[in-house]
Amino acid sequence: MFFNSLTFAIFLPIVFVLYWFVFNKNKTTQNTLLIIASYYFYSCWDWRFLFLLVFSTFLDYYTGIRIEKSQKESGRKFWFWLSIGVNLGFLGMFKYYNFFTTSFAELANGFGLKTSPFLLDVVLPVGISFYTFHGLSYVIDIYYKRIKAEYNFVDYSLFVSYFPLLVAGPIERATHLLPEIKEKRSFNFEQAKAGIYQMLWGLVKKVVIADTCATYANAIFDHYPSMNSGSLILGAVYFAFQIYGDFSGYSDMALGMSKLFGLELLRNFNYPYFSRDIAEFWRRWHISLSSWFRDYLYIPLGGSKGGMWMKIRNTFIIFLVSGFWHGANWTYVVWGFINALYFLPLLLRKSNRNNIDTVVLDKSWNSVKVVANILLTFALSCLAWVFFRASTITDAFLYLKKMFTNGVFASQYLANERYNYELLLMLLAFVAVEWNHRTKEEPISGKYQTVKLALCLTSIIALGTYSDYKEFIYFQF
Repeated sequence: MFFNSLTFAIFLPIVFVLYWFVFNKNKTTQNTLLIIASYYFYSCWDWRFLFLLVFSTFLDYYTGIRIEKSQKESGRKFWFWLSIGVNLGFLGMFKYYNFFTTSFAELANGFGLKTSPFLLDVVLPVGISFYTFHGLSYVIDIYYKRIKAEYNFVDYSLFVSYFPLLVAGPIERATHLLPEIKEKRSFNFEQAKAGIYQMLWGLVKKVVIADTCATYANAIFDHYPSMNSGSLILGAVYFAFQIYGDFSGYSDMALGMSKLFGLELLRNFNYPYFSRDIAEFWRRWHISLSSWFRDYLYIPLGGSKGGMWMKIRNTFIIFLVSGFWHGANWTYVVWGFINALYFLPLLLRKSNRNNIDTVVLDKSWNSVKVVANILLTFALSCLAWVFFRASTITDAFLYLKKMFTNGVFASQYLANERYNYELLLMLLAFVAVEWNHRTKEEPISGKYQTVKLALCLTSIIALGTYSDYKEFIYFQF
């Protein structure tokens, strides 16, 4: 069940009505309803993996209590490493087993050793990376005595399985979300209205921006050997918009629907494509994931306390792990490595903390240098995204080679009036969303919200009626 599906458009209002008008006696009944809704939501993907989610919940709930109650350090360590090992073991088996097995077989074949690897014929459980990281952060925080163990199983189960977070995050912390879950909620009309607006803007990012760009990005990447340089450059830009629209769109929908239930999630994207350097970009892109790796990997490895060599080592480690977290393919690892290389000059110059303020908050475009830095950072991100999108490392390098050596920069995809029209609609929607971010923290608020709402709906309707997407729009709404 996708957030932008007709099924979800029926599911969410039903849960909302039951939550506020039937299960509204206390927070326990409300939380129980959300757990039932979350399990149903997850089972719509594949009901068999629901048992994995339940097991993970029981595991971390129990080990968290055992860690807190253990009198000896040896006992605390046993339960801690049991939880870490089982969680990472399940994640590794489902997400990475086939990748490592195939990679080892290819390496052995390269040395003339014939192998027949045994591969698992299983589908990757939806959201396993997200709810695994929820549980890991909870157990780690208990072990280091940052939080107390949660003894209310209903509250903890909702923290792990809360359906807005299962598909694409954000990755919430127990220190933030559990206190909200434990509090009684009352309906707040202004909060609900803000949530609806935020969900709508998230839907625009997904439907108008991401899905439109995906059509062209796929066509270009799938046929890159026959494309000229202009088309390949455009393909990289399209994919940059696509992945931003996908990730931040789902995050905005998650934050918006949570407001409907009286819960406030952490912001996950802070207009990263307006960043002035790569360090700022990673403070604004998928914030919950970046901060997770910072707090639970970078800092435990020593962070920035051990001199320049340790800073460089730890930076490369977290970027490589971050790349690998996104998918079981060497292209993701190379993507992480490239971003670490981008980060290296900033570390050496000790300028990675220069751009902390928000460049587009009420005072943007104050110099040519700022604009140039933003464009350069965006260009570097687009080049790295080629590896994220390409099927293989070879394809990525060939794509980049043709991008710079073909010599023809008149894009084949700008010669058609229809493509120009759809591209314009996509850019209008993108600029509208980003423009709104300039002055307010929430994705839609302020005196221009009616104008932006009209632009949003007009873009969706025009895109559906002009192009071949009539069936697509019907499916969405």
